[in-house]
Amino acid sequence: MLTADDIATYHRDGLLFVPGMFTGPEVDGLRSAFERDAKVPGDHRITEDNDTDVRAIYASHLRQPEFTSLTRSSRLLGSAQQLLDRPLYVYQLKTNAKPAFAGDRWAWHQDFLAWRLADNIARPHLVNVGVFLDDVTEFNGPVIFVPGSHTAGLIRSDRNNTARSEQHLDPDDIALTPAEIAACVERGGMVSPKGPAGSVVFFHPETVHGSAANMAPYPRRLAIITYNDVANPPRPLGEPRPEYLASRSVTPLTVEDEALIGGRP
Repeated sequence: MLTADDIATYHRDGLLFVPGMFTGPEVDGLRSAFERDAKVPGDHRITEDNDTDVRAIYASHLRQPEFTSLTRSSRLLGSAQQLLDRPLYVYQLKTNAKPAFAGDRWAWHQDFLAWRLADNIARPHLVNVGVFLDDVTEFNGPVIFVPGSHTAGLIRSDRNNTARSEQHLDPDDIALTPAEIAACVERGGMVSPKGPAGSVVFFHPETVHGSAANMAPYPRRLAIITYNDVANPPRPLGEPRPEYLASRSVTPLTVEDEALIGGRP
């Protein structure tokens, strides 16, 4: 469970990094589940421009028991409940995959804008929890955050002219301009959590972040669970997005305080 200092750091900076939260066997189980899920065809599987390498996979917790177990872990769900102090459910789960030499960049953005535009979520009462499935170094495209950038709320309120899909909003669709990024960085600087597989980063839905391409011979897979307040559900103005992108089940989750499937605590 998080300490009072941890919680204060999260609310001040909009992020909190906890190295080595999960063990090697637990991470091995998650990696195996990811590899299985990467072979499941469907719209939940997003590829890079080469149509071969996987860029992202959504909703693995609906198909792979290791990810289901992950969403209910006391280390994640319990900590998220501490940070938000609300009953929570999984709004979205995705694994952003950067294959060796092939993983492209993710543009600077704030997640909450995409969710407000696509799902009409009213308030940023969510928390992202990123789990490193690989060792993350300065070479394989780590996520870069701007500390404190969440305190100003949303920097922009609409999509740009390159928006490609009404269903899946890529960060390019809501990317910040160079001037907007420069102003944020001037105020808050930049940090890039790096560490062994099994490390975890909690980050606010309005914290500005992005990442460079993976130029290393090592993959960088990041599973991101987004927990949402059950009183803050999507209220789409049109056709709801598919379940794999935005869960419509807002039943509060209960903590399961045991090892992940396939690993030891």
